[in-house]
Amino acid sequence: MRTIEKEAILRELEKKSDHPFLLKELMRALNLPKEARRDIKKLLRKMVQEGEIIKTRGDRYGLPQKMNLVTGRLKGHRDGYGFVIPEAEGEPDLFIAAKKMEEAMHGDRVVARIEATKPDGRAEGRVIRVLERARKQIVGRFEKGRTVGFVIPADKRITNDLSVTPENSLSAEAGEIVLAEILSYPTKNRNPEGKIVKILGNIEDPRIDTVMVIESHDLPRDFPKEVLQEAGEIKESVTAQMRRGREDLRGLPTVTIDGERARDFDDAISIEKTRSGYLLWVHIADVSHYVPQGSALDREAYERGTSVYFPDAVIPMFPEKLSNGICSLNPREDRLAMTAEMTFNAAGQRVGYKLYDSVIRSDERMTYTAVRQILTDRDEKVRERYAALLPQFEMMERLAMQLRKTRLARGSLDFDLPEPEIILDLTGETIDIIRSERNVAHQIIEEFMLAANETVAEHMTALEVPFLYRIHDPPTPTRIFEFNELLKTFGLMLRDLEKPRPKSLSDILETVKGRPEERLIHQILLRSLKQAKYSAENHGHFGLASEEYTHFTSPIRRYPDLVVHRLLKKVLHHRLSQDDQDEWARRLPEIGKHTSDRERQSMEAEREVIQRKKVKFMSDKVGEVYNGFISGVAAYGLFVELDTYFVEGLIHVSNLHDDYYTYDERQHALIGEHRRRIFRLGDPIQVRVERVDLENWQIDFGLMEEEKRKSRKRRAR
Repeated sequence: MRTIEKEAILRELEKKSDHPFLLKELMRALNLPKEARRDIKKLLRKMVQEGEIIKTRGDRYGLPQKMNLVTGRLKGHRDGYGFVIPEAEGEPDLFIAAKKMEEAMHGDRVVARIEATKPDGRAEGRVIRVLERARKQIVGRFEKGRTVGFVIPADKRITNDLSVTPENSLSAEAGEIVLAEILSYPTKNRNPEGKIVKILGNIEDPRIDTVMVIESHDLPRDFPKEVLQEAGEIKESVTAQMRRGREDLRGLPTVTIDGERARDFDDAISIEKTRSGYLLWVHIADVSHYVPQGSALDREAYERGTSVYFPDAVIPMFPEKLSNGICSLNPREDRLAMTAEMTFNAAGQRVGYKLYDSVIRSDERMTYTAVRQILTDRDEKVRERYAALLPQFEMMERLAMQLRKTRLARGSLDFDLPEPEIILDLTGETIDIIRSERNVAHQIIEEFMLAANETVAEHMTALEVPFLYRIHDPPTPTRIFEFNELLKTFGLMLRDLEKPRPKSLSDILETVKGRPEERLIHQILLRSLKQAKYSAENHGHFGLASEEYTHFTSPIRRYPDLVVHRLLKKVLHHRLSQDDQDEWARRLPEIGKHTSDRERQSMEAEREVIQRKKVKFMSDKVGEVYNGFISGVAAYGLFVELDTYFVEGLIHVSNLHDDYYTYDERQHALIGEHRRRIFRLGDPIQVRVERVDLENWQIDFGLMEEEKRKSRKRRAR
């Protein structure tokens, strides 16, 4: 009933565009009796709190978009200004000048008024209301003043220092990293106030980076007592009763392939040659068997949304007894699984499939390195050790390469951009930062998981039941136009500019393969694309050129995969009643939004830790000279990635003294006004480490040509 009332309110507000409603006008329009006044006021209050509607100072109700207002998340900048990221799909970001941020802080959910629109179409506004605070605590460095102390936030997007009185300081020493609770939020004339609740340590501690990020993002580390209690009651072995009704695949040669440090094994694979192709089994841990819907384990996993992986720590979605124990497909142990059995012809096309519950027994826990040594390096010792499985690995490689070829031919985008790998010593100190390897073993797992995910998505779509998809919307026309402008500078052009297909972009990536501009075009295209997310509506996956796609293969570490397993099981066992379908149709949109938000937060936290590790690693290398290449260009300078270490720093434009440089947005280049020298993405460059800023987590480089020029001037004197 409440949902219907809310929808009816929104419909009435949408109809009336001239001015907002008074409460009595709204009740009259909805034909509500006087007795409903209390209930509708309560519902309206909730809708205002959630930002769905606005209540004016004159006690009138209206829709934000009809009142020149925008509801969204405020993304702050270290210089004080910010942007409101609208909740409404497709709406542009709203710029908020520093003096118009009012009482809002980075991350807050706000309502802002559009006050002006620039000639280029960009809107500017002012925050008029904070709907929801993003944080109750702040992580930062404590400093003492004459009468009060201050917590200087580690996240520089929070531009207000937190005032702390002596009685609220927990006897913290100046320079210590602390966690502070916010007691009052900022006003126009006053900083926020708080009290220190935990002293986290010293900035020199090698593990402080991860601790700071965990606390600042409020990531849940410890599991509640009831969750651990439920986990403790789960049987640690597979019984005969559990095996009943499942396909017994324990005799099938099966392996897991993961990284050296992995401890939770979601997926295992088996393969056989057929007369006309291959039979592939992708086995996924049957987490849903052990985690009932609505249980304490399930509620906690939903809140977390995903496991979070740092170089020196993991925050799992489930307690270790599940994630590394009974749910993990450990070698030589019986495990419950859900299996996608797929038949492929010689051309790599799927010609048949079955989906079912199974019990498996992995023969080996393989690593990406070991499989590479078998297939690429042809290492005799490693091949001898795994002699019994050699035929399987060779079949896997052949099928994976055929699947990859088929996928790329349909237009799937393949970005070959490396990820950083942080190498730590036993104390947690960073001793090296390298580009992570992407070898044949990674490609095998990638192709097989993609195939399983597509198979499950196609199966559920054909049944026309509620489902959770992994979607990737096409890029906006503006982004594509800007990308095409860059392509023109290299003599390239998109064929279908109005409505680009993945194949057009894939062809561009193939064309520039091996050319100097390859990395530049990969990076700019990647930035032009939207972020993938979870949705109850199927929009397809643009980047994979896939009409139906989902996440089925990682239920130990991703909550959406667990949801997909539950829905698939209900379908396979004919238990998805109409009432079930109605309930899932109601819940899935919120599940998609929540898990997408949690994914974004975990990715941001992981990136922050890696950046902090990089900066700290470079702190003792000031004055050293490195070769690198320009990895980014902005109006304020050049980002340079080093060849030796996978580390990036900035040459500020003010440190380029041989000319005045202006930014050419079309070419992604800095161009000298007089000498016409061009600094462009991908250009090789030699730099000197000038400064490492542990406060702002930045590395400043100097151009070696400038250093040599200064040295010659000094000698001339």
